[in-house]
Amino acid sequence: MAMIELCKPGQQLRLLLIEENGDEQDPTVWEMDYDGKSLPGDPRRAPAKLHDWLNERNICPCAPRRNAESQLAKKVEELARSNRELEQFAHVASHDLREPLRMVATYTQLLAERYRGKLDLHADQYIDYAVDGALRMQTLIEDLLSLSCLGRTGERRRTVECDLVLEEVLRDLSLAMKESGAVVHYKSLPSVVGVRSQLAQVFRNLIGNALKFRSDPPPVIQVTGERAGNECLFQVSDNGIGIAPEHHQRIFAVFQRLHTRAEYPGNGIGLALCKKIVEQYGGRIWVESRPGAGSSFKFTFPAAELEPADA
Repeated sequence: MAMIELCKPGQQLRLLLIEENGDEQDPTVWEMDYDGKSLPGDPRRAPAKLHDWLNERNICPCAPRRNAESQLAKKVEELARSNRELEQFAHVASHDLREPLRMVATYTQLLAERYRGKLDLHADQYIDYAVDGALRMQTLIEDLLSLSCLGRTGERRRTVECDLVLEEVLRDLSLAMKESGAVVHYKSLPSVVGVRSQLAQVFRNLIGNALKFRSDPPPVIQVTGERAGNECLFQVSDNGIGIAPEHHQRIFAVFQRLHTRAEYPGNGIGLALCKKIVEQYGGRIWVESRPGAGSSFKFTFPAAELEPADA
């Protein structure tokens, strides 16, 4: 038995013909543009005429649904395998590059210490370039290794007290805060479920960016968090240089920089690392900002279970 469904996306008529093939099989489906003219008889009573009409116009049935679902699952698995291989490659490459790069950095630094001022000015300049390039490459390799190692540590997810994590991060950043005259305001934060070191990375990168991308006034940073159902919403706001709306998505990609290294140091990996950590827990991260008006980075994390109230 054949049935007809007619839809009209925009101004284009589309005709769906569905023929049932029994309970154990997917129905046969044809889809085509339709000019509104009559079909050859009633498809419900004359399916053979309909088949001939479709064959004459070289209109083939769509792929069966189960086959399409199987093909989709296969593509998803191929994509997941490809991603695993890329992550493995990045991990191995960055790990194996560390030792030779460390030797390059060490010996170029020795050259700078031993021969600075004993050669001509151009030689000193070239040595400085080599030292700077080696040190920046070391930082880049370490960042890539951190990115590729996410999810590989095997650490169990536990209840994490965000207040303690934030205090630890602020201690680590105390020198940069003192140099910039920064002030960080925060109140009691909710507890979440996760890996403590990963949550610290998120806070460290977001607060570190607020210290780095500052405007003329000293940085004023506000950290808040609140529980909303089964997740917690955190916000790190600052009074820095801000970000144009067209760059709000781009900044979370690897190696994406909006400024030169001469203006602001960095490799463009920090926010990508934050995004990967947050999404690993099923959360979201985004920014609300405009140039000259500061930035507000928001992200969600799974909330810890509430302790039952005493009777």
